[in-house]
Amino acid sequence: MNLSDSWTPGQQPIVRTSASEAVFHALRSSIEAQEIPLGAKLGSEASLASDYGVSRSVVREALRSCAAMGLTRTETGRGTFVVSHRPTRTLMLGGYSSEDLHEARPHIEIPAAELAAVRRTHYDLERLAGLVEQMEQEDDAATWVELDAAFHAAIAAASSNSVFDRVVTDIREAMSRQSGTVNRVSGRRDPSNQEHHAILAAIESKDAAAAGTAMRAHLDTVQNAVAASNRSTS
Repeated sequence: MNLSDSWTPGQQPIVRTSASEAVFHALRSSIEAQEIPLGAKLGSEASLASDYGVSRSVVREALRSCAAMGLTRTETGRGTFVVSHRPTRTLMLGGYSSEDLHEARPHIEIPAAELAAVRRTHYDLERLAGLVEQMEQEDDAATWVELDAAFHAAIAAASSNSVFDRVVTDIREAMSRQSGTVNRVSGRRDPSNQEHHAILAAIESKDAAAAGTAMRAHLDTVQNAVAASNRSTS
């Protein structure tokens, strides 16, 4: 196959509901079934969006998940190419791996949640409550992921510890990519909403121990979902 040729799906547009999940699963299925040869170039975001009947942002999120699972690689100025018919065992999330996040986040976000419970202001509490409410009402997967990252960043900010605040800001994109990929693979939004509620309730009550426990439980379930998604690809 000429690498300059672009593969397109040649199928009916996907229904808008859960669009990013649907596009991701459609691309993943085609790649794993070897319907797309190794080295093949996928269509542009615009052409794939047109073929699937979705927006370019939906396609972009689906492609990020394919890249995170090691199925594709996007080269600036050239396009996105299929590099494997089987996902890797570790999600790659931009400059970090899922293992990097798993090892680091408990040492950052658990103490940040504990400090937030003690130091949070009325403004911090309003911000966190507003984000939790928005996540519960949000149907768009990509928007939910951004709200999720904002919630974790807001907890770090509420800790009034500039190191925690800066570190969470630095890893925010990787966290978003992990959240988006895990949601598309295993549907984590509703459980996450409940876990966020528990964290918020502890911070609202100024219960540092409960806030740390709730954050630990949340991070553990996220890691379990990552591990499950890895098992489903092996």
